[in-house]
Amino acid sequence: MSEETSADAVTLATELTIAWLGNANTRVNADDVPAFLKSMFDTVSSLGGGAAAVEPESTAAEYTPAVTARKSLGSPEHIISMIDGKPYKTLRRHLSGHGLTPEQYRKRYNLRSDYPMVAPAYSTARREMAKKIGLGRKPGETVAKRGTATAADKISVPKAKKGSPAKA
Repeated sequence: MSEETSADAVTLATELTIAWLGNANTRVNADDVPAFLKSMFDTVSSLGGGAAAVEPESTAAEYTPAVTARKSLGSPEHIISMIDGKPYKTLRRHLSGHGLTPEQYRKRYNLRSDYPMVAPAYSTARREMAKKIGLGRKPGETVAKRGTATAADKISVPKAKKGSPAKA
């Protein structure tokens, strides 16, 4: 092991030991710290020496989709998962079960950033339900008030008859 590599191993072992001791859950005696530092140095040194002999593994595993992107979006009623080929109305829960986010799923199968995670028919049904219960409107605004006057706007105050006193 060269002197430069040894110095790097010492620095790295020291930084790892400091980080380990900085953890609030780590409770050690002051006498145990040098032994831990030595074991950390030995581990880092062995990893550093053997790193050249070991070839790096492929970091990105090849994933073959169960269906094509075109077929997965073929029906407005569901989206077919590229993981298992089964239809879903929404993919978010399915993906989280596989430990993926929508972005990771899109990246894994080389999909565009606007690839949908929800079936079009399901999205439309949810949109209609939201409009029906009043989501998306300003407080106090009704459906009729958006385009036309409401019934409250059309109510006129009756005029007082001649000869009768006006109510204040």
